Amino acid sequence: MIDDILKERGSNYGDFRTQAHISQHLKDVMAITNNWETLEPWQSEALEMIQHKIARILNGDPNYVDSYRDIAGYATLVCNILEGKSDD
Repeated sequence: MIDDILKERGSNYGDFRTQAHISQHLKDVMAITNNWETLEPWQSEALEMIQHKIARILNGDPNYVDSYRDIAGYATLVCNILEGKSDD
């Protein structure tokens, strides 16, 4: 069962090692920016999840629509908190 899931993910996201390499480099770039240390934990987490999805797009199937939906979802979570629409 897990092998089937990994095979499906690999077809959408590409080789995990390559995706991890891209993802870690994007995180490195984010960490050296002026505002990184000023972000709230939920902002930095959302940005890390968005960059993770970007790495998957760059490494795997760039037409896999769920990756873009996930990016929109994380961005919407941040917008909702900033606009006071969060249940938290």
